[in-house]
Amino acid sequence: MRQLHLNLFIYGCGHHAAAWRHPNSPVERLGDAGYFERLAQSAERAKLDAVFFADGQYTGSVEDGPKWFLEPITLLSALARATEKIGLITTVSSTFQTPFNAARMLSSLDHISGGRIAWNVVTSMYDMEARNHGYESMPDHGWRYQRAAEFIEAAQKLWDSWSDRALVLDRAGKYAESAEVNPINHHGEHFLVDGPLTIPRSPQGYPVLFQAGSSEQGRDTAAKYAEAIYAVAYDLPAAQAYYRDVKQRVRATGRGVDVPIMPGLVTYVASTHEEALRKQRELDELLPSEASLRQLSLFINQDCLDWELDAPVPVLPPLEEFAGPKGRYGTILRIIEAEQPTLRQLLGRLAAGGGHCTMVGTPEAIADKMEHWFCNEGADGFNLMPPALPDSFDDFAEQVIPILQKRGIFRREYTGNTLREHLGLTRPA
Repeated sequence: MRQLHLNLFIYGCGHHAAAWRHPNSPVERLGDAGYFERLAQSAERAKLDAVFFADGQYTGSVEDGPKWFLEPITLLSALARATEKIGLITTVSSTFQTPFNAARMLSSLDHISGGRIAWNVVTSMYDMEARNHGYESMPDHGWRYQRAAEFIEAAQKLWDSWSDRALVLDRAGKYAESAEVNPINHHGEHFLVDGPLTIPRSPQGYPVLFQAGSSEQGRDTAAKYAEAIYAVAYDLPAAQAYYRDVKQRVRATGRGVDVPIMPGLVTYVASTHEEALRKQRELDELLPSEASLRQLSLFINQDCLDWELDAPVPVLPPLEEFAGPKGRYGTILRIIEAEQPTLRQLLGRLAAGGGHCTMVGTPEAIADKMEHWFCNEGADGFNLMPPALPDSFDDFAEQVIPILQKRGIFRREYTGNTLREHLGLTRPA
């Protein structure tokens, strides 16, 4: 029977922009690897496929709350030793990294974890990131995706530079068979990489490749390379449109694989709908309007600090004219069209998850909606984005997951040891 895939997206104190302000928040512990280890262990007890860490190369306004603290690849080294089965997904930017460094670090993590690593490929977003890496501004969208495609291909060649037969380990004379370890001699438009990699082939062959893209180039890149896809979907019709389009693109490549698609999901869970709404309102009321307006300015690529909070949202440019990250911007346009909110209402809607699907209600009601998406071409699973950590995830794990398990659409136990096995993916030959 087809099973849901669930990842826990760990982000600071939670995905709500005001989560760090709550009296129970773990804001003092964001530099403590033990905090993240316990979250990963909780996700493993719940039998999730993986935990996931995004990454950013900028600080923003430090007064508004924490964005990035521990570097995720470093952190995953600790989590690999603190867990046994759960997958570990980290973001690496193809715009700011190089294939050799990325391939070496990810392969090392795959060895350390026993085959549980995935790489979320991003092209990065903002000029403030670019200026930390030698660019005056973020390079052109098309250039970034061309570089990403070559980056992925070079990394895969490096992972293949050691064959599965390379290690001999004969103490009497030979560590590895030289004929099974070869340079890649990659001379491309963006990268010069001789190879081979300095580390033997890892347990999964390649770390699992995740990707998220809403633009035409992003969708094509996902279809050509991704083994699992993150998505932004405000509602089921948006999820279905993306799901059907990307699945068709994957089929058109002739890869012959079924790539799971996992939209982001924010949940407020309680025994009654009213109590779930109270939990949502409690966080929303902690949200400073100025910080929210700065976040919205970043999302829509224009200054909105002087907009009237209780007036309708001013008309925004159409999606095809927007030069920034199109997935979140398209979601904002959809929220405005569907809900016609005031600016204040829009800020509250974006406070947790930036426009990803939000479900508020009882465990049964949320399980019903998740199953409906799952059975109607909306999702193969979800990237869980708890508004407050650890409490929101504990609510979900303790109350919603048992219902999904009882319905037979989510595992009760792991049946494999690697992330590829959790996701139903084959190991590259």
